[in-house]
Amino acid sequence: MESMIENLGTLERRFDITISIEQLQREAEDRLKKLVKTTKLHGFRPGKVPFKMIVQMYGAQVHNDVLNAAVQKKFSDAIKELNVQVAGYPKFEAKPKTDDAFYTFSATFEIYPEIVIGDLSQQNIEKPNVKIGDADIDKTLNMIRKQRVKYELVNRPAKKNDRVRIDYSGAIAGVIFEGGVAKDVQLIIGDGKFLKDFEASLIDMKVGDNKSFDVVFPEDYHGKEIAGKTVTFEVKLKDVEESILPKIDADFAKLLGVSDGDIQKLRKGVQQDLEREVSKRIRTKLKEQIMQSLLDVTPIAAPRFLINQEVERLVQNAKSNVEARGMSVHEINLAPDLFKEKAEYRIKLGLILSELVKIHSLKATREQVRSIIEDAAQNYDNPEQVIKWHYASAERLHEVESLVLEENVVDWALNKVNLVDKTVTFDELMRIS
Repeated sequence: MESMIENLGTLERRFDITISIEQLQREAEDRLKKLVKTTKLHGFRPGKVPFKMIVQMYGAQVHNDVLNAAVQKKFSDAIKELNVQVAGYPKFEAKPKTDDAFYTFSATFEIYPEIVIGDLSQQNIEKPNVKIGDADIDKTLNMIRKQRVKYELVNRPAKKNDRVRIDYSGAIAGVIFEGGVAKDVQLIIGDGKFLKDFEASLIDMKVGDNKSFDVVFPEDYHGKEIAGKTVTFEVKLKDVEESILPKIDADFAKLLGVSDGDIQKLRKGVQQDLEREVSKRIRTKLKEQIMQSLLDVTPIAAPRFLINQEVERLVQNAKSNVEARGMSVHEINLAPDLFKEKAEYRIKLGLILSELVKIHSLKATREQVRSIIEDAAQNYDNPEQVIKWHYASAERLHEVESLVLEENVVDWALNKVNLVDKTVTFDELMRIS
């Protein structure tokens, strides 16, 4: 190697590279001579352009190309000798010239950390234990009823859960703000579509009533022009509709796919659906704890290059999500620093998982990949088309393979950790209030 390697930090390294000027000039001259044979220039026959003109036209560029190639080769050779993995790209800097025979450059770069998987045998992992009861089934059926609610016009004051139609205008200090006027707006009182105080002010209004009231907008409201401000609303109530929920009877059961309308079959089907959800959520809970345990027992540093790369990806994803919701990215703080902790977590975990997959042969099999794709495809009208869509893209297949790898790691880790059963309710498991 050209010189001793310097340790600049946990993962940052540096060493010097020397390039023979004489050899560089020979290689540059050889390339320029080849250009004489191929360069076409008006007024000269092919291969007859004077060498001096070739040097004037291409000399500087050829010299730089040869120099860059020489530096890259020297760096690659040194890295092989050091037997390290470079994370990202090296930074080359020219050093002051002290010898007419050589150019000297410093190469600064990051390496991947050495990973030694820690001991999981002392890690306690809580495994939720859930039993689906009648109350859970009743609550789910009521949620399904609400999804199929119908509304009928009524001639009475509005109350909570009614659907109303209104016109409104909002003003700050007597001045109507942009977007503060709307007509024929439908909302369900208590549904949370509008601010709580706005919806509550509609209670007891009758059709044809006009009402004025103030609402204080939260400081963190997404619309900056009204955030933290007091808005005076003028509202006219035009319709009141009462919610009508379907009865849980034979017709309701048939609507949900029970052909003979048997209520008990309906309840059994709901129970099986909830149990499938429980299994998925338990698996997710176990996976979250195992991933954190792996990080806890395997402390490593993450290359800054990879963290910054992941931050950029997370910021771009966040921007896309904001725009998909019809909002402006300028309304939300998407500063890179907000994503740094998450990016570092993901990079460290990814490095640990890669090491586990390698040393324990946990690679995804074709059968596992196919199984996940087919399972996901069943949620669509045309499963075969969805399966073909996945297999038509290497990137999409890679995403599925990554999921399989994580599941393989979870299965491996479950045999290492201490599983502790914890009895919880369905709502606690699903985080339903």
